[in-house]
Amino acid sequence: MAVTRRQREDFATISSAPTPEPVTTFAVQIVEWKREPFERYFPNRRFHFLPMNVGVREFERVWRPRILAEKDAEFLAWGPELPGPLEALARARNIPVTFIEDGFLRSTRPSASRTPPLSLALDGRALYFDCRHPSDLEVLLKTYDFEADAALMERARAGIALLTESGISKYNGARRRAAEEVYGEKTRKRVLVVGQVEDDASVRYGCLARMSNNDLVRLANSEQADAQIFYKPHPDVLSRVRPARSDPAEVAHLCELVTDSLPLAEALRTVDHVYTITSLAGFEALIRGIPVTTAGCPFYAGWGLTDDRQTNPRRGRQLSIEALFAGAYLLYPRYFDPETGAQTSFEATVTAIRRQLDEPQSLGPPRPQWRAWGPYGLLGWRHLLTAFVTAAIRKIGSDRDVEDFRADPIRFFRSLSDRKYRIIGRILYPFG
Repeated sequence: MAVTRRQREDFATISSAPTPEPVTTFAVQIVEWKREPFERYFPNRRFHFLPMNVGVREFERVWRPRILAEKDAEFLAWGPELPGPLEALARARNIPVTFIEDGFLRSTRPSASRTPPLSLALDGRALYFDCRHPSDLEVLLKTYDFEADAALMERARAGIALLTESGISKYNGARRRAAEEVYGEKTRKRVLVVGQVEDDASVRYGCLARMSNNDLVRLANSEQADAQIFYKPHPDVLSRVRPARSDPAEVAHLCELVTDSLPLAEALRTVDHVYTITSLAGFEALIRGIPVTTAGCPFYAGWGLTDDRQTNPRRGRQLSIEALFAGAYLLYPRYFDPETGAQTSFEATVTAIRRQLDEPQSLGPPRPQWRAWGPYGLLGWRHLLTAFVTAAIRKIGSDRDVEDFRADPIRFFRSLSDRKYRIIGRILYPFG
């Protein structure tokens, strides 16, 4: 039986139905810089943001009474799990929980870097990358009658063409280079091994067996001995934003290491096979007709389109690539205009990304207003600290941290999860 129009709308607006009164939402694990966009994106929610890494004592003394005082409260959690005390309270009092994560179109920049997300995935069961439990996305893909929805299938075909022709991906804005500049002339079959941040939640929750990037390179080499194997580490690892858990030098004799900045569309253009653990790059290879081997169980595995090394008996349905795209990109996530906070569409989001990519000056993070009497101005002498603090942040942090600090020193320190660094920020920048 085909899913009704009402059911389709419910899939696309999980936990977002308009209500006469705002929903009281206790949001957890939401870093400070994300809070203002969330309040704009979800005007039907009255947010109470719990401190990052809230302790058990503080939760029991301050937050538990506040939560229980609300008649119809809900939890909104960034990431795949609630902290233990909140999970116990949610179970005991039957408090609704929604998990939230970036969607599949995230940013006009090569990384998130404290910019509002262009799309979000909200899930009342489990996040889409958590293969241990069925997510709303998995249920949608397993039950929706895609073939009966001709308009949706046509929209999916057009959407695939829009992404593949434009070269737009989850993150964008990387230096525009051709594959030939990095890979050289193609002389035989090419295999691309897509590296990931190995301690990222998408790997920890999406791959039940222990698997490193180096293990993946070894697997590709053992199965594709006659191919030219390229290993592309994750951009966040290359830029030192996230640590590398395995040393690429250990497998350098088995592959050609790709350390140059290369947009994903170009990285895939001349490739004949992709190996990944759970990366979204595997899905982007699929929509380009490239065979994909998955070591873990990403949302796009188990539907008859991938070579899966981790089975998922819950799925087992054969889907077309158009149906998979329709579920994952058109029905499941929610898209937003980061300026107004208004909900928008997949197509409008792609158009906005293309427009911003054509205007590179618009890709940088917003900078604070510099006034002579303000916290950064001539009378706020602490602007002279920037050069010295930048050097310290570069030493103990990452390139992205340096970029975010220089864009807005006060906001950078205020958004840190480590209390001692927030205190240092208050001392250096007491205003604002």
